[in-house]
Amino acid sequence: MAVLGSTGSIGTQALEVIRNHPHELDVEVLTAHSNAALLIRQAIEFKPNAVVIGMESLYQRVFEELNPYDIKVYAGQQAIDQVVDMSTIDMVLVALVGFQGLKPTLNALQAGKTIALANKETLVVAGELVTGLAKSRGVNIFPVDSEHSAIFQCLAGEFHNPVEKVILTASGGPFRGKKIDFLESVTREDALKHPNWSMGSKVTIDSATLMNKGLEVIEARWLFGLQPSQIEVVVHPQSIVHSLVQFHDGSIKAQLGLPDMRLPIQYALGYPQRLSSDFPRFSFANYPQLTFEHPDTETFRCLNLAYEAMKRGGNSACIMNAADEVAVQAFLRDEIRFLQIPAMIEKCMDKISYLSAPSFEDYVATDKETRRVAQELISSAM
Repeated sequence: MAVLGSTGSIGTQALEVIRNHPHELDVEVLTAHSNAALLIRQAIEFKPNAVVIGMESLYQRVFEELNPYDIKVYAGQQAIDQVVDMSTIDMVLVALVGFQGLKPTLNALQAGKTIALANKETLVVAGELVTGLAKSRGVNIFPVDSEHSAIFQCLAGEFHNPVEKVILTASGGPFRGKKIDFLESVTREDALKHPNWSMGSKVTIDSATLMNKGLEVIEARWLFGLQPSQIEVVVHPQSIVHSLVQFHDGSIKAQLGLPDMRLPIQYALGYPQRLSSDFPRFSFANYPQLTFEHPDTETFRCLNLAYEAMKRGGNSACIMNAADEVAVQAFLRDEIRFLQIPAMIEKCMDKISYLSAPSFEDYVATDKETRRVAQELISSAM
């Protein structure tokens, strides 16, 4: 398999799963953006056929370190996009962050590779394009997000039964129950303290704003062929119930487990087998009370913005995603305040031209234009 984004949170946990299942899973390609040191260590351990370092200035370092191991070394985003075509690859784990995951995913689908998708932005930005290509090529997309993996697991053996709705659970993030006056002064450090999950900084901030759940709503729409009205979000602070499916007879199935991303990663990589694991086991005795509540969408407006983008269709979700990526990075650099994130996204959704049936080139142009406008909004706010 190819692991795109092997040095990130999902990538490193995926390699842990692969390390524990050497007879079932084998690494053929590893890619990283700029963490050359970790990429080199991973390559020496897993001995892939090839590695790609996204930052071209680091090529020589990676090449010299790996040359004794007879590992091919490539560099640049274009190489990441193209390496998925290798005939020796069966599955591509897309663990890249943001819009950059779209092109290699499309290339992998075109090449007939099974996809394990941890890059939710791919389906958020271009869900119709991606799922249409997967269907035409007869390729499976297995979800890696814990919520979508939960839905996928609940649907096992039920694919012939109509779904009434799916229910995505959200932890509520570090600011659950807080109001706008409190959020006016929260810091980057406050927002990065997720109560349950260990994730990268971008996903953690998205969880704090509830944008992460908004992205997951749109992703679920495309993964499972749902209408917006069939997708509900509930806040579940314990993060034990990962999501639920309600069928047209009224019955509900749920998937439960401790908050550990290795489990959904392993399920996707091993499907249809359930590979053995020594992960910690859930016990009801340790969680005598599981609670659920409605999300506060008046305070955390990003979730409603995502529903609005999903209902509009076209390039609306692409605009929303690009604006969010720029706004989150600006917040992490202390250039804007926490509550300016949804405000910036909303302004970009109002400013950028709407396209009802965008092509891949339209998505690329929309992403570029949105980032330019978002950066201008940041500059004017500073």
